[in-house]
Amino acid sequence: MVDAVPLDSGWLKANPLPDHHDNVDKNGRGRVLVIGGCRRVPGGMLLTAEAAFRAGAGKVTIATIESAAIPIGIAFPACAVVALPETPDGEISPESAELLLAEMAGHDAIVFGPAMIDEQGVGKLLTAMLPALPPEMFLLLDAFALRTIADHAEAIRARGDHIVLTPHEGELAGLLGLDRGAIARDPSGALAVAAERFGCTVMVKGATSHLMAGDVHLSYAGGGLGLAVSGSGDILAGLIASFGAQGLPPLQAAAWGIWLHGEAGRRLSETMGPIGFLAHELPPLVPGLMRGV
Repeated sequence: MVDAVPLDSGWLKANPLPDHHDNVDKNGRGRVLVIGGCRRVPGGMLLTAEAAFRAGAGKVTIATIESAAIPIGIAFPACAVVALPETPDGEISPESAELLLAEMAGHDAIVFGPAMIDEQGVGKLLTAMLPALPPEMFLLLDAFALRTIADHAEAIRARGDHIVLTPHEGELAGLLGLDRGAIARDPSGALAVAAERFGCTVMVKGATSHLMAGDVHLSYAGGGLGLAVSGSGDILAGLIASFGAQGLPPLQAAAWGIWLHGEAGRRLSETMGPIGFLAHELPPLVPGLMRGV
């Protein structure tokens, strides 16, 4: 296994953000489709969408359950909203697959999984989506989507050059059929197994986050305890997808997302205290952090 390289400003300067020209329009800045949400967590998509905008995306569309679509559109008027059929329990219905496949063509990156809690339904949607994705589509699988991907390893490997997986230690343990303690003892070793099995860019979130793709292994130790709060992962997913939509390969997109997410947490811990800040307070710091690299 390759040794970890620190993910710091030096690495980021060597792997810079896209250089947008002054005459680029919003479509040229990257278009992100966020798929997720449920009746229990109807507003989670707002966090992912704001993070995508703050990281530079020009357009963001939220695809969520029909009953939440109008309130979400009013709460975040910059976003387009796709209302999806929902189950009696308030989850995205597997019948939504056809609508989602039609919507994908107008986007450059997809985030799938945040704020969803129906594992079976998520699995059915993923079965329909993976074979039909446009060839160059950037795909980030997060949250409950990660609970279903063990059954889709071959399909993920087939287009691994465009996919990012974002598990925390517990989710990575589930992916690999291991005890969470084993992941905590050797996160790098477990990550190497996952990267090999799925053939894509994989991270494991923790006090020290690790990121791996091929023979590259990056580590970031920062951000602080305050990032362990509801919605924090939704922010990270939006950052990474935004950079993927803007043309960065998965490794670089994930690296920038991890660093910006962590540094925003570090700033808030310095100004507000080590815990107690909220996930929605992270994205406003992102533009300034990007400018400072």
